[in-house]
Amino acid sequence: MLERWTKAIIRHRFIVLASWLVLAILGSLAATHLNEHLTTSLTVPHSESATANQLLAEKFGDNNEGTFTIFYKFKNATNSEIELFKSEIAQSATVIPTAKVTQQRALAGVLFASVSTSLSLTNAASYTDSLRKALISRGLAQALVTGPPAIYRDVTPVLAQDLHRGQRIAGILAIILLILILGFSWAVAIPFIFAAATITLALGVVFLLAQKFLMVFYIPNIVELIGLGLAIDYSLLIVHRFRRELLADDEVDVDSAIVATMETAGRTVLLSGSIVGIGLAILLFVPVPFVRSLGMAGLLVPAASLLAVLTLQPALLSLLGRRGASSHGFRGLLAKRDLSAGLWARIARFVIRRPIAVFLSSLAILGLLASAVTGLLVTPSSLTTLPANLQSARALAIATDKAGPGVISPHQIVIDLGAPELATTPATKVARMALASAISKNAEVLTVAMGEKDPYVDGTGQYLRMFVFGKHDLGALSSQNLVKELRNKYLPEAKFGLQSRLYLGGEPAQGSDLLRSLFDTFPWIILVVLLVAYLLLLRAFKSLILPLKAIFMDLISIGVAYGLMVLVFRHKVGSNFLGTYHIDQIEAWVLIFLFAVLFGLSMDYEVFMVSRMKEAWARGASNEEAIVEGLSETGGVVSAAAIILVGALGGFIFGHFAGLQQLGVGLAFGILIDATIIRGLLLPSAMVLLGKWNWWMPSRPNK
Repeated sequence: MLERWTKAIIRHRFIVLASWLVLAILGSLAATHLNEHLTTSLTVPHSESATANQLLAEKFGDNNEGTFTIFYKFKNATNSEIELFKSEIAQSATVIPTAKVTQQRALAGVLFASVSTSLSLTNAASYTDSLRKALISRGLAQALVTGPPAIYRDVTPVLAQDLHRGQRIAGILAIILLILILGFSWAVAIPFIFAAATITLALGVVFLLAQKFLMVFYIPNIVELIGLGLAIDYSLLIVHRFRRELLADDEVDVDSAIVATMETAGRTVLLSGSIVGIGLAILLFVPVPFVRSLGMAGLLVPAASLLAVLTLQPALLSLLGRRGASSHGFRGLLAKRDLSAGLWARIARFVIRRPIAVFLSSLAILGLLASAVTGLLVTPSSLTTLPANLQSARALAIATDKAGPGVISPHQIVIDLGAPELATTPATKVARMALASAISKNAEVLTVAMGEKDPYVDGTGQYLRMFVFGKHDLGALSSQNLVKELRNKYLPEAKFGLQSRLYLGGEPAQGSDLLRSLFDTFPWIILVVLLVAYLLLLRAFKSLILPLKAIFMDLISIGVAYGLMVLVFRHKVGSNFLGTYHIDQIEAWVLIFLFAVLFGLSMDYEVFMVSRMKEAWARGASNEEAIVEGLSETGGVVSAAAIILVGALGGFIFGHFAGLQQLGVGLAFGILIDATIIRGLLLPSAMVLLGKWNWWMPSRPNK
């Protein structure tokens, strides 16, 4: 079927190329408007924090994503001067439609104010500069504005700069490596055309999905950088095999070489991309929109790549032809007809001579690297790790220095009294004071803010809210413990009457719900991914053992990646060289997204190498001969593909955002380890030790 399909694509190659050109143009146009539809929301539907935040929005007009926070540092101000500062801030906020000052409080020489709006994140962000100018015009030039809209306004251009830097790094590295592999040939351009087409298509579809679903503001960087590396990898593997087909027989016609390439390398890439896609598709079942959006966007990258493999790649190879695929001058490092005497062939023979020593030493090195995972700590977010030069980050720093990081993201208690006009009754006042007094005695609590008027009481008098300011940021273990105490101890013991209902909202509670939801679903994600991958590999390899070995090695890659993240970010190993943050905790979404992506990418190299070994074995080669041929034919191109992908991930590592840095370090080092120690040493040594059992199926005789 694939043969007939490929021939049809070749016959209609100009229609295919024109169609992809139209899709690329439309995708590029859509991508220019994508940022307008992105968000930072970490909400967990149907959780207590989501219910509380919904009540805050409906009854108090609060909208977390549309809320600004203003910090103004003063010295020796009198009470009347502080009241004047509050008045000026309130007047400044009027430049924003629907703005309402929900809270103003002076702590440790810092006046902070919350300005809530009903605007969406991107609409509110567009008023950030107006608010800052209004504060300056009213004599508060030292006031600093932060909060989700201001942070979004400040970080968007930085994310764009990080993206462009990553593109430049990956592009330059890809050009160098493609020339080293393919020589001076027009074939070098094919992977870039392939990558541009798939990325623009993926971004165009993300734009359409963003009209209906929540999409986080990391997505353009993830799609473009991972997409760039993955698409170039896939195209390179096929182009390399196409050139090998032409080299093998000077008389073979181009169409036949393309068909043979698609039947071998093309089919392998389709299998690899399917596994990557399935791993990311599982994220769609995580009950957190933030993670689902990453799954949707990530899934589009391999999906677009597979569509391009089936359509665009054969058309481009047909257009390239034998002359375009030929090298001029420098022919490339892998241009020899016989690679059996090359570096990877020598590595394979070395492993065959000492399989036990290589296997055990490789496992020891990998185990040592992965052992750092025992120190893994998890956080829902790293809000305090923003680029220090941004005004929103400086505002957070002031709050952290003066009043502690907990003032940035207070806990919010919402109390439904059950009927209107109960908020100001004596019984309610007594219950409120008792609850505030009990909470204030907790060692983690800095202060409790409450009152009998707006913004603490809604217009009907049925709903109350209280702000609980902790001493640590929302991701700290002590903050998460305070969430548990508030929910399990203080709120159940509150005495507001039998008809009352109490809810805990705010970012710490939302973060706690996020972690619980992710960890409840993560084990099931792992099991489903492993099961589906095993079944796909079982069908592809026709072996019961090879899929198990592949999954085992992929899990080793992921364990090493997790361990290296802990070493870099918590223990500062190589942190100064890489320019990464020094933080104790890894963001929860990074762990799950990295597992899904790295599992698929690691499987890419496994499938490509083992498929070539299986081809040799099917032709009658012995197990050892198949290992040598598989490594010698694929080791070089797989290594180059891995380096190109690592180069693309450099845009994350050398960027300015902790979560993306963590993702970049985990993926980049995981891929490097996988493409070298695991695929170059552990894989062949395991296959030597397994011998004929590599190819065992109950229904087939052993060879």
